[in-house]
Amino acid sequence: MILIVTNKEDVHPTPVIECLNKRGYSVFRLNTETLLTDYRFHWWANGNGTDFYIKNVKNGLEAYGHDITAVWERRPTLPSELFLNNREEINRHNLKEAAGFLSFLLHDVSDRFSMGHHLYDRSASSKMRQLRLAKALGMEVPATCFSNRKEDVVTFSRPFEYIMLKSIESDNVWLGDEKEYVFFGQKVQSDSLEGQPQEAFSQTVSFVQEYIEKQYELRVTVVCDKVFACKIDSQRMEEDKGKVDWRQGYEYGLRYEPYELPDAVKAFCIKFLQDMHLNFGCFDFIVTPQDQFVFLECNPNGQWLWIEQETGIPISQAIAECLMKHSSI
Repeated sequence: MILIVTNKEDVHPTPVIECLNKRGYSVFRLNTETLLTDYRFHWWANGNGTDFYIKNVKNGLEAYGHDITAVWERRPTLPSELFLNNREEINRHNLKEAAGFLSFLLHDVSDRFSMGHHLYDRSASSKMRQLRLAKALGMEVPATCFSNRKEDVVTFSRPFEYIMLKSIESDNVWLGDEKEYVFFGQKVQSDSLEGQPQEAFSQTVSFVQEYIEKQYELRVTVVCDKVFACKIDSQRMEEDKGKVDWRQGYEYGLRYEPYELPDAVKAFCIKFLQDMHLNFGCFDFIVTPQDQFVFLECNPNGQWLWIEQETGIPISQAIAECLMKHSSI
């Protein structure tokens, strides 16, 4: 049986589950925010060993731990729903206990084949570790600085006309009245940093990279040993509509197409995931006007369904096949 751990809003598992069902494979989907409301579960240890049972009370599906041979830890979220609202501190306690149980359970099944891994995903998300490994494997990376000191950031930036300011983890912030600010990468003139107040640096951690001119960009999705590359034609866009950060171009006609990646870059991506103990990853590259490949980052559990929908690249089929390879019906 294949255990898929995600949340109710995640649409990525749907085509994979359809593929698995057509091939007769048993699948159990656990939407973690509803752990306490939509599921009944029991983990035990006794003289006969250890095991667990879980049932989805909405659809009647059930699973035993000993039947699970493969896990896809897709996009779990913290348990957040309760049958009854109690005092705030009681609700918080109950949800924290559920989160602890969920984390322990995912650690308990971490010895099975896994795509997305409770032990390794977080460690593999470290920007510092990623850049260090990419360099060790011979891949070009941007000059990079993390600091909470103005003098460090200013000194780092001086050799470059432009730098990129990026977020480390926070994708957005709510400013009240349902206003959201999304943190896209920002192209900034290096000499403008001198005029910024000290607290603009000391109140946070700045993640700064040299700005690299682009011919185009690549999103490379790796599923076990299968490598799928998508060319993102971002440089025909306007500055604020995807040219600097292609994510801003979704609604402005950003173009995507399948791309044949050089064998050396394919080998790099596969080796990178092996060294990170992962079976899946979404890589971002810049290809410069001089045809040089520059590694930006790897999301250990990135989004990919939009690529499949835009280009027809069969990523969901590859995920299903990889899970089937390591699972019994």
